[in-house]
Amino acid sequence: MIKFFLMVNKQGQTRLSRYYEHVEIHKRTVLEAEVIKNCLSRSKDECSFVEYKDFKLVYRQYAALFIVVGINQTENEMAVYELIHNFVEVLDKYFSRVSELDVSFSIMFNLDRVHIILDEMVLNGCIVETNRNRILAPLFVLDKVAEG
Repeated sequence: MIKFFLMVNKQGQTRLSRYYEHVEIHKRTVLEAEVIKNCLSRSKDECSFVEYKDFKLVYRQYAALFIVVGINQTENEMAVYELIHNFVEVLDKYFSRVSELDVSFSIMFNLDRVHIILDEMVLNGCIVETNRNRILAPLFVLDKVAEG
């Protein structure tokens, strides 16, 4: 089961966080700081799976963004590793008109859309959808309604 999903920039600032288990706010900030420090300090040659306390961290780096997912011991690391990549591909497809440098800004200014994408993919810590077209369908409907 997925415990949390974080999107962090190279400076260690959290851009998106979603928790699938209750964690108190002050514990979240400590947890995020430790997790970010742990993942950002690793070299590109090291494995993207890290044992951390009572769970595992799976992370990937894309340009200036790190995506870190905390999972329990029974979750498949490779499935989560591919989920991260699929999530980035869905973001790329949705924000296709945006250059790579502007992706961070697109995410920051469209957090509601990013949360919808993540919610379509993961429900209560379980991966429920991986098909890009089905993930993006609700967003395209919202965009059509917004255009009026």
